[in-house]
Amino acid sequence: MTARNYLKSADMGAIDFGDLARLEPVDRGFGFARGNPIDRHYIENFLAREAAAIKGRVLEIGDASYSRQFGANITHQDVLNCVPGHPSTTIVGDLSQAGVLVPGSFDCIIITQTLQYIYDIKSAIAELRKGLRDGGTVLATAPGLSPIPGDEGDWFWLLTGQSAARLFADEFGAENVKIEVAGNAFAATCFLQGIAVEDVGRQWLEPYDPAYPVIISIAARKAGPGIESAMPAD
Repeated sequence: MTARNYLKSADMGAIDFGDLARLEPVDRGFGFARGNPIDRHYIENFLAREAAAIKGRVLEIGDASYSRQFGANITHQDVLNCVPGHPSTTIVGDLSQAGVLVPGSFDCIIITQTLQYIYDIKSAIAELRKGLRDGGTVLATAPGLSPIPGDEGDWFWLLTGQSAARLFADEFGAENVKIEVAGNAFAATCFLQGIAVEDVGRQWLEPYDPAYPVIISIAARKAGPGIESAMPAD
């Protein structure tokens, strides 16, 4: 069907945009002012499913909130920030620069909604792998569809499931990488408008439509001697 025929077959003029008939979004801050943003719903579901990996010595980027929420049997907690000042920071540096992480240090690294700010994303993923102990796991999320507020600084990337799979497979091996994509047209619309989870029914967020990847989730395990290479199935 051509685009012209498709447009002719649509029920033109029948959409009631209601509260969304606006140029200014409902909330420019992703929905934090209204409750839990839509992307956080998917991120937290992902971390809950992968919680068994959050153990031993754990590094989280930004702060340790998700480690505390989902981790069990954490023996040592580290937090990385690119600039000093955050009270929980134990490591300061640019993740894309070699030597920021001591090789073979961590059983788990949690890096949520951070890769989009790193221009040299391939080097950052290489450093994540180096920082892991054999058998350790990186739990990462990245935006697929997102508003980009003007105060977000250097935001470079939006990923797809395919690009995330290739980036991490190049470093970890495809057999050691598990990719999940979450979102649908309704969820994407809500997130772009800054509508929070509390504003909508959760049942509307769960159906998956690959054309609307709000969040890309990555679990990547570092293989080593005696370590099974394949990621466990859900």
